[in-house]
Amino acid sequence: MTTPVVSIAYHSGFGHTAVLAEAVRDGAADAGATVHLIKVDEITDAEWELLDASDAIVFGSPTYMGTASGAFHQFAEATSKRWFTDAWLDKLAAGFTNSGSKSGDKLHTLQFFQTLAGQHGMTWVNLGLKPGWNTSEASENDLNRLGFFAGAGAQTHNDLGPDGVHKADIATAEHLGRRVAATARTFATGKAAA
Repeated sequence: MTTPVVSIAYHSGFGHTAVLAEAVRDGAADAGATVHLIKVDEITDAEWELLDASDAIVFGSPTYMGTASGAFHQFAEATSKRWFTDAWLDKLAAGFTNSGSKSGDKLHTLQFFQTLAGQHGMTWVNLGLKPGWNTSEASENDLNRLGFFAGAGAQTHNDLGPDGVHKADIATAEHLGRRVAATARTFATGKAAA
């Protein structure tokens, strides 16, 4: 059985998104993947090579002013070198984001990630969860409590530090990591059989 390699390319302005990146890492590792955390605002040549060698890349950024952070946008533009050579063609991709508001236009950030992945010819892995916390019997502690489908969306109050990231959002990010690793294993098995 092939061990999938999952890299998490993320930016975290104040530490909240880093908490989610670590949760995605933990979920993917629990599912048997080799996982690399890569801070896109400090990326090295060796880390670019890790991304190129990965089976899946999970994008993460806070949502600032309705989109991914400026640091993540700089990284996205720098991926054009990979686009020219099809270095990420047929890899898996997924994404997660955090903002201070319940909505906060996080969907736009996830769609930005999806478009980036599509430009590279990557296959998007969605969250694969029904929305939580949408009935009178439901709880804010449900997985996918904010009801995103494209990826993992988290909300942390602006006046709380990284330790204030909601436990349900951390669990949702862990779920995303497990799902990406399992999908990567399925894709690798299919490629091996072909």
